[in-house]
Order: sequence, then structure tokens, then C-alpha cells
Amino acid sequence: MPVSGDSGGYGGAPPTRRMMLGAAAALGLPLLASPAAAAEPEPEPEREVRRPRVYTRLDWEAVPPTAPVQVLDRAPDRVVVHHTATTNSKDLSLGHAFKLSRAIQRFHMQDRGWSDVGQQLTIGRGGQVMEGREGSLVAIATGRHVVGAQALGHNEHTIGIENEGTYMWADVPASLWTSLVDTCTWLCLTYDLDPVKAIVGHRDLGNTDCPGDVLYARLPELRAEVAMRLGLPAAPVRRPERPVRPRRDRSFRLD
Repeated sequence: MPVSGDSGGYGGAPPTRRMMLGAAAALGLPLLASPAAAAEPEPEPEREVRRPRVYTRLDWEAVPPTAPVQVLDRAPDRVVVHHTATTNSKDLSLGHAFKLSRAIQRFHMQDRGWSDVGQQLTIGRGGQVMEGREGSLVAIATGRHVVGAQALGHNEHTIGIENEGTYMWADVPASLWTSLVDTCTWLCLTYDLDPVKAIVGHRDLGNTDCPGDVLYARLPELRAEVAMRLGLPAAPVRRPERPVRPRRDRSFRLD
């Protein structure tokens, strides 16, 4: 992932009903109907959205950040899809996924000079979803936004998902794709976002090849799948042909 920087910002807006429902679901709290809602005849049921299992920073043994995280009292308006530009490992184990998260944190803090992991969430090739920047899970659960360092000039309003691998020519593993759909659905529900507008690739926001030609070409498919899960309109999308144009991305080592 190319260089981005830490940044801050301001904002404040009351959470919507969908944000509160998503936050309650993320925390495992019961959804209680208001008296007004109970009086309505046959209310339309809420869409059931499966929250992905997210492994915490404690799970993958993150080191503390070198500076306090900044939390904004509002939701992000874009979900940014990245790839790590690392080797497309055949190791789909949980241990490998945790090693990936530690390597990303080390790369971002030691090589980039950032205070912590740049992105808020990471997905391994085996489909494991992991918390990135400190405080990300609590912020998502409460409809707020932890400012990251994953999209230069856009960190105050975007939440980033790193997807393990390099997707310039190779396709995305089914396990990773399923978790990416689950994660984007969960975020769009929690933050009351329209996936057709909200889900973008890193290259949409800056001069980079990230998230790779193949994964980028599948973003319309990702938006459509998330919209279908949420019961929102989305045009049907055919999977694109695999691109052949070579590009170059920067990478880092896992060891």
C-alpha cells in the first residue's frame, strides 16, 4: 500500500436509526422496538446481517500505538478497499493471519513512521478479519470513526480494509471475498451507508495501483452483493475479464 499519512478532523452528527441498530448488533445487544413502532401495523422487519468474527488487537498481539488515536463523533462516508501487495500465500491459517497483522503494524510504524496500523480492518487470505488501528472496533460499534492513515487526504472520512495479497493478475480467494462482503455489509448497515456510493478502491482517492486491477474490477460486484444483502437496489453485475496490463505496487515482508 503506497504512503499515506496520519491526519485529524472535526465533526459531529446524531446517529441514525440504522447506525444504532448496527451498533447494537455489533455489541450483541437486543433490538428493542419503541412504543410508536409497536403501534404500527405489521412493521417491515430489519434485514438480518451477519457480523463477521473480528479478531482483536489483543488476539494478534499488537504493540501499543505511539500516540493516542483520534476518534470523531460521526460516521465515515466511504469504505476503502486495499490490497497489501504481499505474496499470495497458500497458508490460510489463523496463525498466518495474525503474523500478517503484526507485519503490517511493524511496517507502518517502523518504515512509514506512523503511530499505529494505518487501516481499521484487515482480512487474511483465509477469510480471517482482524482489527487494525487501536479503538476501531469500539468506534464501529458506537457509530463513530477512528481516524487512520490509509488514504492520504481522506483519512478523516474513510474507513479502510486491507486485503491480504496482490491482485494485479490473481483473483481473490473465495474465503477472503466472502469475508469482504460480510465486512462491507456490516459497515454499511452500522454507518447507514449506500454501498453503491460508499465502497471505493484506494486508487479512487489517490495515485496508486491499490487494490490491484483484478480486485478493483470486482468492486461493482462487491457493491451489488452488499446492496442485495441490505435489500437495496443495485444493477446486476457480470464478473469482469482478468486484466493483463502490468503495473507495479510497493510491498513489505512478513518476516
